[in-house]
Amino acid sequence: MGKLIVLEGIDGSGKSTQLELLKANLSDMGVAFRYLSFPRYDNESSLFVRRYLRGEMGFDPDAVNAYAASTFFAMDRYFSYQQDWGDFYNHGGVVITDRYTTSNAIHQAAKLAETERPAYWDWLYDYEFAKLALPKPDAVILLDISVEAALLRIFKRAESGAARDIHERDSEYLARCAETARDAAAHFEWSVIAADRDAETVQRDIAQLARWEVE
Repeated sequence: MGKLIVLEGIDGSGKSTQLELLKANLSDMGVAFRYLSFPRYDNESSLFVRRYLRGEMGFDPDAVNAYAASTFFAMDRYFSYQQDWGDFYNHGGVVITDRYTTSNAIHQAAKLAETERPAYWDWLYDYEFAKLALPKPDAVILLDISVEAALLRIFKRAESGAARDIHERDSEYLARCAETARDAAAHFEWSVIAADRDAETVQRDIAQLARWEVE
């Protein structure tokens, strides 16, 4: 089996920037790897994800319950694993991802009361890792950032022409996701890195954690 390293965080936490830096670091280390980003917006398997995020089922993220929305994202991952990277991973390859099952653990659990989240997390991990037989991550690195800093980055992206989905438009929902991300990190024992520092400093911490997994 290979290694699966997931970079997580709320919208605006800097995942894309950090993954580009991590890809360069792994290349410098001579590590052969595959890079994935979920959802796969340009793939048919993300149809229901795209319709959900565009607001076709309601512009309030809570309009679609956590369990239903989770299946949209899970199917995209399942198709990706079956069609794209499963063989590479199963033959010992290193895979790094921008989001994974862990994103459901944050964004969908944020729709639930705190007391309901553990039962949802149990269901989610059983559904994706047992029922769908997707690989379980070897390491999950959460980029922890304040909601204010994340919103500033989201607004800057929007000014450059990037469209905002229903999650990014709702600051109250984003705040719930930030809280849930920290709860999920404690529940699952993810690694947590402060993401409100300069990109190079954040990357040093990420690269060190990734190096432990691939060496």
